[in-house]
Amino acid sequence: MAKNDISAKVNGLLQPYLAERGLDIYRTEFKKEGPGRVLRVYLDKPAGSESEYVSIEECEEANRFLSDALDREDFIDGSYSLEVCSPGLDRELIKDEDYARFAGRQVEVRTYEKICGSREHAGELKGKKDGIVTVVTEDGELEIPADKISKINLAVVF
Repeated sequence: MAKNDISAKVNGLLQPYLAERGLDIYRTEFKKEGPGRVLRVYLDKPAGSESEYVSIEECEEANRFLSDALDREDFIDGSYSLEVCSPGLDRELIKDEDYARFAGRQVEVRTYEKICGSREHAGELKGKKDGIVTVVTEDGELEIPADKISKINLAVVF
């Protein structure tokens, strides 16, 4: 079974369980890591939730549920490790909704090519519109074409 098919099937198993608990799937990965394979499911809370962060307990409960469901369905050939986790404080912005949800927050941006003399930028995220991500840096407002961004994460600020 192809990786995308496995991710879609895993998401289908998990989504009803998560919906009852006010959780979403942030991302699902099935890949080779070191000598083995890892099925990693990142959980998220929808925008406007009382808490922005997924707890360890929520991850543990979802892991138990998914582990049992995967044992029953048995559609992944061979061995693999299962991990259910949160995206973390430095979460990558993936979906268009992430840009609206985290507008006003500090971000770190890496680009495929130099923009304004650098491949790395940091500042306050204004948002994403028409394929352009706007970040307010120390030097002013910077508009970056989304297709030029290799990675954009929330900055961890203490």
